[in-house]
Amino acid sequence: MAGERNWIPDDVDINRPSVARVYDYALGGAHNLACDRAVFQQLLAIHPRVREMAWTNRAFLRRAVLYMMDQGIRQFLDLGSGIPTVGNVHEIAQRADPEARVVYVDREDIAVAHSRLLLERNPLATIVEADITRPDHVLRHPDAQRLLDFAQPVGLLAMTVGHYVPDDQVREVFRTYRDAVAPGSMLGITHLTNDFAVPTDEMIATASRAGGDGMYSRTKAEVAALFGDFELCPPGIVQPSGWHPDPVVPGGPRSEDDGFWSGVGVKRPVMTPERTVPD
Repeated sequence: MAGERNWIPDDVDINRPSVARVYDYALGGAHNLACDRAVFQQLLAIHPRVREMAWTNRAFLRRAVLYMMDQGIRQFLDLGSGIPTVGNVHEIAQRADPEARVVYVDREDIAVAHSRLLLERNPLATIVEADITRPDHVLRHPDAQRLLDFAQPVGLLAMTVGHYVPDDQVREVFRTYRDAVAPGSMLGITHLTNDFAVPTDEMIATASRAGGDGMYSRTKAEVAALFGDFELCPPGIVQPSGWHPDPVVPGGPRSEDDGFWSGVGVKRPVMTPERTVPD
């Protein structure tokens, strides 16, 4: 980012790229550095529509949040939120209802630092510094407990984050979050996949080198498993551009270029069988 850089913590290596900042740059944000832009150029060389893929995911996030609000949800837990850039969850939600509450979760220093700066005058939104693979640290954090009422429906958002969780952890991590929320809660996911004719193997390798974390591409069936017993909302698991799509814009992103699976599921109440009283 040119100019003032007071959003960067003093102990951050400005020569080490960050997945969150690369994504910020892809979306047209201003909180990125030369090393992040260099990684993006590598990704662009692998797949010329990588910027459109980022925007397609962001558009899905907006539609998913508004869909959840249409179902009555007014509080959100955004897992692995990254740097709050164009189209933040709290902006979307609080534009629809000023009383909506949002808790972002991330472990990256810059994402947390900038989120705190952005949200310091917003009493109904906050950032929790935690690793999403430690759900107990997230769910029991005082700020999460202060803003979210887990006895009421919560909108869980896991956008482009599940593919950072290793295979031996991912199902248990998602199960713990699902179990922690009340009936009526909803879960939105976008997840990287190799199911399409998109060179995601090379993109995964490049992004992994940038962020220092492994990335795990998953099939449609594997993404479906992350919803557990949540009931998938129509149209089920589809590419992000095909989920309650916005009006088609000439020259807009093509669904075969999404490179992700996406969906929204809802937690239904557990129905217990009626007991028959003997005569």
